[in-house]
Amino acid sequence: MTDHGAPVLLVHGWGGSFAETWQRSGMTALIEDAGREVIGVDLLGHGSAPKPHDPAAYEDLTARILEALPETPVDAIGFSLGGITLLQLACQHPGRLQRLVVGGIGENVFRNDDERRARLIAGVEGRADESDIDAQVFANYADRPGQDAIALAAVLKRTSSYALTPSRLATVTIPVLVAIGDKDFAGPGDPLAEALPNSTLKVLRNVDHFATPEAFAFIDAALEFLDCV
Repeated sequence: MTDHGAPVLLVHGWGGSFAETWQRSGMTALIEDAGREVIGVDLLGHGSAPKPHDPAAYEDLTARILEALPETPVDAIGFSLGGITLLQLACQHPGRLQRLVVGGIGENVFRNDDERRARLIAGVEGRADESDIDAQVFANYADRPGQDAIALAAVLKRTSSYALTPSRLATVTIPVLVAIGDKDFAGPGDPLAEALPNSTLKVLRNVDHFATPEAFAFIDAALEFLDCV
């Protein structure tokens, strides 16, 4: 049975943090106003978490999330890397999550785009061509105050110990909302939604990847899905 008063876990994306992604957008306050407890996690290499420089340290990003979870199931919202990590957790640890919202991920979950990843790493490390817009966007994120660019590059260089595949996602039977902007490079969202047995797809009009957490359409859809309205 779903506990509609369960805590809500919030996990940010690459280059973000709990404070920057969820507190700044107002999501945290809105959830608390609905009478729900918020659990915030900074992924390894981000925010207040340790920032190792060895890519091997980032092989399993679910560990810090598991440490923050209570014994009873929670609802969860994850953006980008946070959404991917929460799906990995749902596959590997069934029963820990009861409802899940993932934003800013879609077909990219199944892509193996080594060329693009190499360009993004080059951007973070200051080696990218100035004409490479994607790489420069990632470089700007890594260059902000409080960031550790070497750690963020190591996150991108990591080899995940648990790739998400349609067969693995087929075991995730909890309700999942896949919310993705129609201008998001991670899309389309259909392949991911189709791989999840109990999913709902929400396409956010005129929303790109990095704008997702602060988009009113995303916030409204997530809160409604988790009964926080």
